[in-house]
Amino acid sequence: MIVYEASKKEFLQHVDQDVLVMHILERFQERLGRTTGEAEIRSWDHSMLHMYRVLLDEAIPEDAGVAIEYSIPQTSKRVDFLLSGYAEDREQVVVIELKQWSALEKVEGKEAVVRTALGGTLREVTHPSYQAWSYAALIEDFNQHVQEENIHLVPCAYLHNYREQADDPLTDPVYADYTALAPVFGKGDVDKLRRFLKRWIHTGDRGDILYRIEQGRIRPSKSLQDALNSMLRGNEEFVMIDEQKVVFETARELAEKAAATGTKQVMIIEGGPGTGKSVLAVNLLAALTSRELTCQYVTKNAAPRSVYAAKLKGDVKKTRIDNLFKGSGSYTEAGENELDALLVDEAHRLNEKSGMFQHLGENQTKEIIHAAKFSMFFIDEAQRVTLKDKGSTAEIRRFAEAAGAEITSGTLHSQFRCDGSDGYIAWLDDVLGIRETANAHDMGMDYDFRVFSDPHDLLAEIKAKNVRNKARLLAGYCWEWPKKHRTSSEYPDIVLPEHDFAISWNLDNTETWAIDETSVHEAGCIHTSQGLEFDYTGVIIGDDLRMENGRLITDPGKRAKSDQSLRGIKKIQKEDPEQAAALSERIIKNTYRTLMTRGQKGCYVYCTDKPLADYLRSRLEKGQHGALYAAERGEEYR
Repeated sequence: MIVYEASKKEFLQHVDQDVLVMHILERFQERLGRTTGEAEIRSWDHSMLHMYRVLLDEAIPEDAGVAIEYSIPQTSKRVDFLLSGYAEDREQVVVIELKQWSALEKVEGKEAVVRTALGGTLREVTHPSYQAWSYAALIEDFNQHVQEENIHLVPCAYLHNYREQADDPLTDPVYADYTALAPVFGKGDVDKLRRFLKRWIHTGDRGDILYRIEQGRIRPSKSLQDALNSMLRGNEEFVMIDEQKVVFETARELAEKAAATGTKQVMIIEGGPGTGKSVLAVNLLAALTSRELTCQYVTKNAAPRSVYAAKLKGDVKKTRIDNLFKGSGSYTEAGENELDALLVDEAHRLNEKSGMFQHLGENQTKEIIHAAKFSMFFIDEAQRVTLKDKGSTAEIRRFAEAAGAEITSGTLHSQFRCDGSDGYIAWLDDVLGIRETANAHDMGMDYDFRVFSDPHDLLAEIKAKNVRNKARLLAGYCWEWPKKHRTSSEYPDIVLPEHDFAISWNLDNTETWAIDETSVHEAGCIHTSQGLEFDYTGVIIGDDLRMENGRLITDPGKRAKSDQSLRGIKKIQKEDPEQAAALSERIIKNTYRTLMTRGQKGCYVYCTDKPLADYLRSRLEKGQHGALYAAERGEEYR
């Protein structure tokens, strides 16, 4: 969708008559059904005057097409400025990213990232050349007319307030890959930018190319399909077996049916830790994309999608893969059936409203079902770990029925985590008092569960097990997470003075902490590990879970003040103390259950509460010698 379209001649006239911004705003409201803020309106006014100066060149054809604010398919991103025409009979579109920045800083160690002042503070954002290139790449990947008619997209960036400086961070060699793909122009570069435009636009097209791009069907490109398939091929992490394959084929069939007939389909798959939900979702993402369906993998938590995207990238540039992985709040303004398929992993983490301040949209589950012809929800309600987590099978069914969707449900049973034994998970549920199970005295002999008395020994064992970069230390959220810029483990967060032990939370690599090579020296939390798996995990259990007078108790008051998972519990306590106690108990126990089921081969724990450690050791002894223990006490061995 394009907000403003005109020829170059009309664009210049609208600026001359001081009506351009009025035209943009009117079309913005008409096409998007809403207005925008004063800051964006001022940016249009300012930036378009600079583009007016650039286009005041008779060699740039008057009937070249101009578009402002083009919405990229499958994203919430908009291209600032497009110029279309022909060069040597080839259709050309120049993609221009406009920035009002006057200064920026280089960021070391992060691909295509700079730091600049936005909203009164320094923020890390993508380099303008990377942004321009990525927008062009996304259009190429998802617009059928661009693919089939071989329309050439030429990206560049124009920072009209930015003056070149000595040792310029904007053009530092670390960004050379992207400045080569999308040249960057600054203050005083009007002539350079004009020459760039004239190189690619020789004759005008009267806006025809832009019209066809806007009308183009959304479809994943063949190169993107091939890239996804080649990355999965031979990758043992993504091999499906047994019932995974059965669910996969059913889901593929339903997605194709929904795309062909328009009959909305909703599929609900329940499964506990390690049942292969994420593997199945990633395989479906590749399979449906290869069938030319627009498909995205969705999670509330950033860590799973960032890790799986990183594992799939290979030699493919970052944004081409990243656009297939979305947050659950991405669909507040999506049109009905805008996408063919949405695959929602960790659906129990879905919220009602979206946005940083929980003020956007109505309900994430409802919006996902509305946005896709086929939506698939992978869910385990025992992994709801915050008060905001609203995802449930009942809610999915309610919104699916309201949308007139056909509903298919299923369950994944086979355990791929915890050494192939679901006995450990059932034993753990019983131990934590989440539910009574038939595994009170049987945890599965092959699973390596240990209770450590010293956190130094626990960390040392995790480091020893990290031979495949698949062992990590995790902790309950009982220690503060400082808001200061955190770049050094010299300032530890989790401190256990009785053992002279200290370790930092994961530093500035939150989203890919699970696979970063140095992460074994830091502690992860529920937000950096949920939805992911390791070979071995060490878990530090804080004082929010304790044994008192022979009873397992939870204590929300021992959670860190920076913890958001129980935000709002004090208000509930005033209105209904029993409900508040039940909610906080569920969240604290679910959190430790989730942390303690991340390891495929083993889980090691250290408890700040010694009676809790003793309790776990006693249950461990019973679990490891279940039949003998039951026989000695005349109990039935279940």
